[in-house]
Amino acid sequence: MDTTQLKPGLKGSAEIVVGEQHTAPHVGSGRVRVLATPVMVNLMEAAALHAVEGLLPAGYQTVGTHLDLKHYAATPVGMRVRAYAELTQVEKRTLTFSVHAEDEKERIGEGIHERIIINLERFDQRMQEKIGLIGKSRKPS
Repeated sequence: MDTTQLKPGLKGSAEIVVGEQHTAPHVGSGRVRVLATPVMVNLMEAAALHAVEGLLPAGYQTVGTHLDLKHYAATPVGMRVRAYAELTQVEKRTLTFSVHAEDEKERIGEGIHERIIINLERFDQRMQEKIGLIGKSRKPS
């Protein structure tokens, strides 16, 4: 797998206008009608994905594996939110991003996000094996 194009400094972004479907009560993460933290997380992951997805070799993709984030300002319905990601480290298959999100007034969250590069064929094989276990009882560890 050739990942020589994946270098620190690559950037991506993603944005939404907060709708009812993005609020904490709608996604089940709270009762206050503002941007839900899980939606902000999704936006940050999308920004990281956009930073690198066109540079991956054929048959490879990234999946999120770690998040260390703070969400410290609320955003009301109707306001635009944009997330930004910058690739800061490439270590074998692990990509580390600095991420943050802003609404039209202020920065609302920030943190670190890691993604790992996967071979889609091998990943799909493992998922098919796992699907075969659906409904079968798992032996205790």
